Amino acid sequence: MTAGTWGPSVSISDDGRAFAAVRSSFLTPPEVWTGSRDGWKQVTLRNKNVKPAWGQAKSLHWQSDSFDVQGWLVYPASFDPAKKYPLVVDIHGGPSAAVQSSWPRSGDWAMALAASGYFVLMPNPRGSYGQGEAFTRANVKDFGYGDLRDILAGVDEAIKTAPIDPDRLAITGWSYGGYMTMFAVTQTNRFRAAMAGAGIANYQSYYGENQIDQWMIPFFGKSVYDDPEAYARSSPITFITRVKTPTLVMVGDSDGECPTPQSYEFWHALKTLGVETQLVVYQHEGHMFVQPEHVRDRVRRTVAWFDAHLEPLTAKP
Repeated sequence: MTAGTWGPSVSISDDGRAFAAVRSSFLTPPEVWTGSRDGWKQVTLRNKNVKPAWGQAKSLHWQSDSFDVQGWLVYPASFDPAKKYPLVVDIHGGPSAAVQSSWPRSGDWAMALAASGYFVLMPNPRGSYGQGEAFTRANVKDFGYGDLRDILAGVDEAIKTAPIDPDRLAITGWSYGGYMTMFAVTQTNRFRAAMAGAGIANYQSYYGENQIDQWMIPFFGKSVYDDPEAYARSSPITFITRVKTPTLVMVGDSDGECPTPQSYEFWHALKTLGVETQLVVYQHEGHMFVQPEHVRDRVRRTVAWFDAHLEPLTAKP
């Protein structure tokens, strides 16, 4: 599954004495900087008039099992501390990746949600980069379990930190984040709505469908043919009858990493079980969307889905 947000833009001279980078944060748009061992200097001002449409971003830390877990809490635009707001959890791809403080890329629905009146929590659960090899490897043979505990503990921390309505929670993600969204709604009914993008519903069938299956054995220990139960244990479809959460499912029809049948299988199961759901399949799109109209449509549909189920514009006094 794709790393998604992992990809810093840095260039270093052959002698290692000079370097250049595109630097940004959640609140400052990208600019080119040059540097040496003496420090950094900003060299472009192309985006000096660009302002974020969302609120501040805070780095949160919380305990989960024996781990110190970190994540980012982005505040809604026009934040009023006297009101309570809904929260959407946005889980990164990977799983070996990490959300960093950087200006959002085109099609980032997390910041679109914050601009629309939501708190957005972007956790870095076990399996993420940034806290050492043991933390990055802590989800091996444990997809969906320890990492979900980390995410739910992060939700609790966000509720303690900010004026968030605990009855208006939602969850979303793409790739590994889409899988975790599918798995989460089979394990808890805390979320009133979900959007699962390019997710994995059934690791047993996924093994024979995807074009990147080499990544799976280091995480699961054996192939699906040698240990099918290990794959079933982490498959949302194994627990599908527990789902009550209205779930929007989206995927590209040419996705080789998280193939379309995985999304179809999850949507079909929910539809059969009478759970509110929609399936949107984008023509000629792979794992990462490239057509601007599809990128925009995905954001609009995600925001509209959560608006319909969480009513963000009527923040409670």
